[in-house]
Amino acid sequence: MTTEDYLEGQILLIDKPLKWSSFQAVNKLKYILKRKYNLPKKFKIGHAGTLDPLATGLLIVCTGKFTKRITDIQAQAKEYTGTITVGATTPSYDLETEVDATFPTENITSELVQETVKQFLGEIDQKPPVFSAIKKDGKRLYEHARAGEEVEIAFRKTTIHEFEITRIALPEIDFRVKCSKGTYIRSLAFDFGKALNSGAHLSVLRRTKIGDFSVENGIKPEEFEQQLNQS
Repeated sequence: MTTEDYLEGQILLIDKPLKWSSFQAVNKLKYILKRKYNLPKKFKIGHAGTLDPLATGLLIVCTGKFTKRITDIQAQAKEYTGTITVGATTPSYDLETEVDATFPTENITSELVQETVKQFLGEIDQKPPVFSAIKKDGKRLYEHARAGEEVEIAFRKTTIHEFEITRIALPEIDFRVKCSKGTYIRSLAFDFGKALNSGAHLSVLRRTKIGDFSVENGIKPEEFEQQLNQS
């Protein structure tokens, strides 16, 4: 690859590590590329769809002129695998915050889990988590949440194309889901717990696909750096 290649545009498939923010991952790549190549100060680079720090998996990073493709890539269906832990909820719907309530799980059977999945297929109404980056009254929702402010969050339409349970070992339920842009898997986990007459939160999340792009073809940031240094 040359400086010109990155300016003309590249699509980089990154396997984002756990606890990295999407912003951190993009900044790391920007630093690596600028150090290796003679790139201008205003070199364009950005990601096509945020992944939470507690999620791993596919982060698509576009460079140069290909940053114009970000909106189109973001609009494509996404696929995730992960684990829902039943019997407890958290304010963030995942492990970012501590458990705030516990629930019985004795009623949950494999049959109930498989039956409940059907409620979530197709177009559904979903409330984004209060710990999310959506703006309300000029502030991010998570800023309201951390300040202890109550905010009214509107439901949004989203589409669940596929929802498959891959393992049940209570309190853990593993899944694979294919969904439309704007779907919050944390909210899906929370709502799934309620539908089981219990409570639940998301304990593991990995993005495996965006459209035809797969994490199987992805590379970790440190591996990307090693490859560049060897070239």
